[in-house]
Amino acid sequence: MPPLPSASKPKPGRRRRFGLKRRPSLPKPSSRPNRHPWRRPFVALVAIINLAALAYRYSEGWDWGNAYWMVVITLSTMGFSDTNTKALTAQGRVITTLLIVGGLVVVQLTIQGFLALNESGYFRLLGERRFRRRLQRMHNHVILCGYGRIGREIAEQLDREGVPLLVVETDPESRAAAEERGLPVLMADATLDETLREAGIHRCRALVAALTSNAANLYVVLSARGLAPGCRLISRADSEEGERKLRQAGANQVVSPYVAGGRIMAATALRPLAVNFIELLSGSDCEVDEFQLSDDPRLLGELNGSTLAELELRRRTGALVLAVREPDLQQSRSEPRLIANPGGDVRLGPGQLLVVLGSQSQLASFADLLGAALVDVAEMPA
Repeated sequence: MPPLPSASKPKPGRRRRFGLKRRPSLPKPSSRPNRHPWRRPFVALVAIINLAALAYRYSEGWDWGNAYWMVVITLSTMGFSDTNTKALTAQGRVITTLLIVGGLVVVQLTIQGFLALNESGYFRLLGERRFRRRLQRMHNHVILCGYGRIGREIAEQLDREGVPLLVVETDPESRAAAEERGLPVLMADATLDETLREAGIHRCRALVAALTSNAANLYVVLSARGLAPGCRLISRADSEEGERKLRQAGANQVVSPYVAGGRIMAATALRPLAVNFIELLSGSDCEVDEFQLSDDPRLLGELNGSTLAELELRRRTGALVLAVREPDLQQSRSEPRLIANPGGDVRLGPGQLLVVLGSQSQLASFADLLGAALVDVAEMPA
């Protein structure tokens, strides 16, 4: 019996691999995303225009104006119908041929690239990014949650006063209506904390919850009060129970459209001239503003304990003090909460709220006179 062939032994220093093949190395994905995908086709188009103009200048001896003119009429397929265009040499024809072929390719790729960017939503994302940067720059503005019938009237009044306004809305039709009036609109849910942070809840002057549902307004007030305890919150309510719960949630002021409308109608029936005066006042140069004094007596300085007659606010600023509201901590049963038409013997103290009538310049002088004693409007209590 012939001997069996011996299995070949592997050479020393080598190992035999069974069924293992080396996989080709894959290129590593770029860790940096292409933030400007339009740059490559744009740079290619600019490069071919400048290179062709440079080639015409050195081959034909033209100045830069004629060279670029030749490039433009070639790429735009206008042809050489211009009588001022000189005849081309052999080198110029070669350059023109290369320009036509290369220009068609580059222009087509550029157009396709921009169309692809438009379809992918790239330009929309750029617009949203610019809008986000605009939101970060907004300061001392009013956040309006809801742009319904009540919200539109609020926006119109604030826009008339020149107050910066940001609308937060989820309805596309309401968003379109607000943008038609030139108002910035944040398309998001106002009940979310992330939306309120993005709207600038920590930098705003006040927040107005004018949504159609009491529950939605309650969520907005709860979220806003938790994020910004010092923010001034005004909410809409459709019932007494909703008003009570919104105040418990932290709203500084709760307004019912039905109650407010009924009061105005009753006042119009009883005192029509007074109501008309308020409407005329809103459209004039005069305004009624509130000035909250600090609770710290040290910040009041000479104002603390001084009477209105001693301070001579009317003479020094031109503004008229219509009313003085006493703070809740100092309120008693014998003293009224609101002192309307205060006399010269009324003394100023910590925590008081002054209701003042005057023009914008007069109110500005009044605020400068108060100085450090004045509390920011966003920190004013209810």
